[in-house]
Parts: sequence; C-alpha cells; structure tokens
Amino acid sequence: MDTYTHGHAEPVLQSHRWRTAENSAGYLLPVLRPGLDLLDVGCGPGTITVDLAARVAPGRVVGLDVSADPLAEARAAADRAGIPVSFEVGDVYALEAADDTFDVVHAHQVLQHLTDPVAALREMARVCRPGGVVAVRDVDYGAVSWFPADDGLDRWLDLYYRVARRNEGEPDAGRRLLSWAHAAGLRDTVATTTSWCWGTPAEREWWGNSWAGRATASAFAEQAVAYGLASEAELEEIAAAWLSWRDADDGWLGMLHGELLIRV
Repeated sequence: MDTYTHGHAEPVLQSHRWRTAENSAGYLLPVLRPGLDLLDVGCGPGTITVDLAARVAPGRVVGLDVSADPLAEARAAADRAGIPVSFEVGDVYALEAADDTFDVVHAHQVLQHLTDPVAALREMARVCRPGGVVAVRDVDYGAVSWFPADDGLDRWLDLYYRVARRNEGEPDAGRRLLSWAHAAGLRDTVATTTSWCWGTPAEREWWGNSWAGRATASAFAEQAVAYGLASEAELEEIAAAWLSWRDADDGWLGMLHGELLIRV
C-alpha cells in the first residue's frame, strides 16, 4: 500500500483547492472536446476534475482517489458547478474500468507518490481507448527555487526528500515521466514543462500559510517525526521559515513541473 506523503489535512486541501485546469492542466486542454469520456486519477477535492468535466460535457467523467477523505468536498464542487461527475475510491494499480473505457486518463501530482509509477502508467493506458491520451503532470523538487535564501527552507527541502523517499516516492518525478512511459511500453509521447510561481503578497500568503501548516499539522509532519527524521521543534522552525518567506516583500518561489501527453 503506497503512502501519500501529504495526506489530506486542511493545509494540504487549502493548496489543492487552488488548482484549476488552467493553472495545472493547460497542456491537456487543446486535446479536449465535448463528448470525451475522462478519468481523473488522484482527483482530491475535485477542482481540476470539475473544470475538465465542463470541457468534455456531455462526456462521462469519473474522479478517482485512493482516499474517501476529500471526495465529499469534490462532490459538493461538482454540484455547485451543475456538472455531473462521479467520484469514487479506487486503486490506480487495479482500476475497476474495463479495457478501452475512457478517451482521456489524467493524473496530476500522482506518480511522484507511487512505489511503481510504471505499473500505474500501464494500467492507465489499459483503460484508455485507442487514439486516446494519458496525461500526467508532476513537480520536480530538484528544480524548486526561492528567494530570499533561508536555511530553514533548505532544511525543509532536504526533509521533504527524506520523507518522500522513505515512503518510496520520487520527489523529482517531473524529469522522469518520459523514462517511466518508455518503461511502460508507451512511446507516442509529447513532453513539456510549465511552472507555478508565487511572487505577490497574496500568493505568498496562500503558499506560505499552506506549507507552514503542513510542516506541523499534516501527514508529512507526522511521518517526519515517526520516521525519526525530524523533531517537533525542528518542524516548528521550518514552519517559521515559511512564514518568514511569506512576509518578505521580495519573496519569490518557482516550481517546475514535467508534463507528458501519451497517445495510446
């Protein structure tokens, strides 16, 4: 059973709610058209899923997550938008759908948390119809950069690597997507990158508060302590570093993502 490094605590969901099709799946949007059936793997609170569903309506859309925790919020988001989406608990390694069920299979920030991303890609391709697309996007933590320099944020990144890899995940997933697709036997691919950037006071407030909260009150924090990788005092120092970055007038952070469109 894979371990989700972030979990679904409120500071994590605060981050996930910000995600939209425009800021997190722009590379996929030109492929979409009305009537396509779409599976969103790792849907979380459903903000991206609902946006994608609006673009493929009246196509069938299913949002899938390994945990039931965020799905009530996802269903509420779909209801508010007036868009029919089915949200289910499921396993990316053993999807319940038959072969060739969906035109689009999408996963945002999922493969980095898996112990076997190649097996997951094979399974995603299995349920994708011939001529359809599998679309994956993952951050590359090795390419994350920020200003001003801060030893506390350096310690955060080092700790994040150690916790994620203790969970057998891959924080530098973005640069590995193409190699994983090839290992899965998927060769018709288009690789791209886009980035997130936070440099305004409002953006720093949102991202800094989210990670300050995650540093002390999330599955990441619990795992860091349980694995003996950090003390609660050290996590408090990391949270303080995020708040210091948040309050810096010239604070800036950039986060690169790898993306892959795979034709099946």
